[in-house]
Amino acid sequence: MSAQFRDYYQTLGVSKSATQADVKSAFRKLARQHHPDTAKDKKVAEEKFKEINEAYEVLGDPEKRKRYDEFGADWQHGPQQRGGWQRPAGAGGSTGKRGAAAFEEDIQFGGTGFSDFFEQMFGGRRGTRAGFEEAPQRGQDAEADILVTLEEALNGSSRPVSFRRGGSKKIETFTVKIPKGIRDGQRIRLAGQGGTGASGGGAGDLYLRVKYQRHPDFEIEGSNLNYDLEIPAWDAVLGCTVTVPTLSGRVKLKIPAGTQSGKKFRLPSMGMPLTADTRGDLFAEVRITVPESPGEKEKVLWETIADFHKA
Repeated sequence: MSAQFRDYYQTLGVSKSATQADVKSAFRKLARQHHPDTAKDKKVAEEKFKEINEAYEVLGDPEKRKRYDEFGADWQHGPQQRGGWQRPAGAGGSTGKRGAAAFEEDIQFGGTGFSDFFEQMFGGRRGTRAGFEEAPQRGQDAEADILVTLEEALNGSSRPVSFRRGGSKKIETFTVKIPKGIRDGQRIRLAGQGGTGASGGGAGDLYLRVKYQRHPDFEIEGSNLNYDLEIPAWDAVLGCTVTVPTLSGRVKLKIPAGTQSGKKFRLPSMGMPLTADTRGDLFAEVRITVPESPGEKEKVLWETIADFHKA
């Protein structure tokens, strides 16, 4: 599976000098625009959303961004510091009938939610196993990241994942079950689907490590979700009723008169899975917005309010 370089800065529409705050803001804007739940063409939006998410997965992580910037478009010719395990120093071919031998098998993945470029630079884990030529050797375990939406983690789902071993042209595909309530960082085990064994040894296992897909609306904190609730100043002063997005649909929330910026409203059991049967909470934090370019009449009204409070 050949991989073409992806310009993540271009994907998010930011410059290489963009701050982490700029990157986050660009991601949120594009993610809301192309989220499959709101787009008319869901198939096109889904692919675009994956591209945006992958770009933010790299540029939103200072360590990944540093590595990406270091290699750039010449990434294939840079030092071998990518996701794969490297051949140990001194490991080579056969050193005799009972000598040590090293075997390396590259497993390339598809359907994990990441592009081939990401997989080769950051994702798939490949293994080197060393042993005796005549002794059965179990194949190396392999590991890769699988991108899971918050909705999939909450409700469970099935996902086709494909992989190809070494130089083989054969692509193997399996339906992977994503259990309801799976947590970020947990691994899904596919027994016997890892590296090939030697001299009659069994195959290793394949582990898919879950990474939650970034969401345009929510920040994850443990099993809780945080949401920035933007409301205009007059609604904060007078009170209002707003709708708040959740993973289970939109809900109404009453904002009392005199609400201050930074106030958090708790929506119980609207967060991520806590146990198999319980969920964390969703916290909506108020961010009061003001007009950026008020018209002349609007300025007069604000000046009237200001004069009232000065009196």
